[in-house]
Amino acid sequence: MLASVLQAAGLKVGLYTSPHYRDFRERIKINGDFIGKKQVVNFVKNHKRQIRKIGPSFFEITVALAFDYFAKEKVDIAIIETGLGGRLDSTNIITPLVSVITNISFDHQQFLGDTLPKIAGEKAGIIKPKTPVIIGEKQPEVFKVFKEKAKKEKAKLFLANDKKGYEVVLEKETIKHSFYTIKKNGVVWAKKLPVNIHGPFQSKNIGTALMTLEVLNSIKDKSLPSIDLGAIKKGFSNLKKTTTFLGRWQQLGQNPLIIADSAHNEAGLKNIFPNQQLAKVSYKKLHIVFGTVSDKAVEKVFPYLPPDADYYFVKADIPRGFNAAKLQEAATKFQLKGKAYSSVRRGLAAAKRKAKKGEVILICGSIFVVAEAI
Repeated sequence: MLASVLQAAGLKVGLYTSPHYRDFRERIKINGDFIGKKQVVNFVKNHKRQIRKIGPSFFEITVALAFDYFAKEKVDIAIIETGLGGRLDSTNIITPLVSVITNISFDHQQFLGDTLPKIAGEKAGIIKPKTPVIIGEKQPEVFKVFKEKAKKEKAKLFLANDKKGYEVVLEKETIKHSFYTIKKNGVVWAKKLPVNIHGPFQSKNIGTALMTLEVLNSIKDKSLPSIDLGAIKKGFSNLKKTTTFLGRWQQLGQNPLIIADSAHNEAGLKNIFPNQQLAKVSYKKLHIVFGTVSDKAVEKVFPYLPPDADYYFVKADIPRGFNAAKLQEAATKFQLKGKAYSSVRRGLAAAKRKAKKGEVILICGSIFVVAEAI
């Protein structure tokens, strides 16, 4: 959202995200265009000696590549997404104009901690001295962590989605757009704003993006233009095209309706089930192609999955892929029934054979599973 709006305002925008779906170059984009193959190859060639000497991780090399590319291409502004956490993340070497923390959910507990406050402590590592920070969602159990860190760093803290921030209400949805009415300080700021994206969680993302843009507008930086409602409307309504956005509530087929969504943790799955995004789709029966990674605490996510669906447990074609048979076995404890398949392709093919007209196939559980489906 931020990248698309800033592009609409006329800026050259670097966007670094992870992981990728099909093409490694999806991670590094300028105004929606992937980094060139030649740039990737040349970077590795030029830094092969240092890479062998230092022994950085795949992610660390990729971050270095992104920063090198953005610097050489002289982007006006860069949107940098952290990796697992924040505090010890290789992206955290930058001094940002503003830091953004969307929300906290259980994910990668073996690295970040086994409680939400511990995970929040890692995420709070991106809060920098005297640098404004936007908190997307006020969660009582972790907000204190952010407040204390911001106070320590003398960083001004902004809450995006409260009565003093932005109230974002979904009005209606079409295949291409969701339409939102937005209030600021209780007053209507925009009516039926079209956003080229779907999902109930997007209302929080919109509020977070708008608050971030508001803070950017307040920063006295002559290189930044003022972001007006026109740029916001243009950026939001053309988001998928301008940023090459993939994998979120993406329609892959019709009759049966096939939807891929990279929701992979509690927060993501909670926004689909039971009465959220999926409830807006009319269907006779639900088929779920589900796979995850081996370091995932599946007992945390299974309670969010509906027991009345037919399941196709799959293993993504990566070393970290959770064994499909073991996934099926673990799921039975939560009354989730289905068969195990050795690959996403086989599981999806089985779902397509079984699903009839008027039924829905949903592919979820892991970005890696969605990548093989789209």
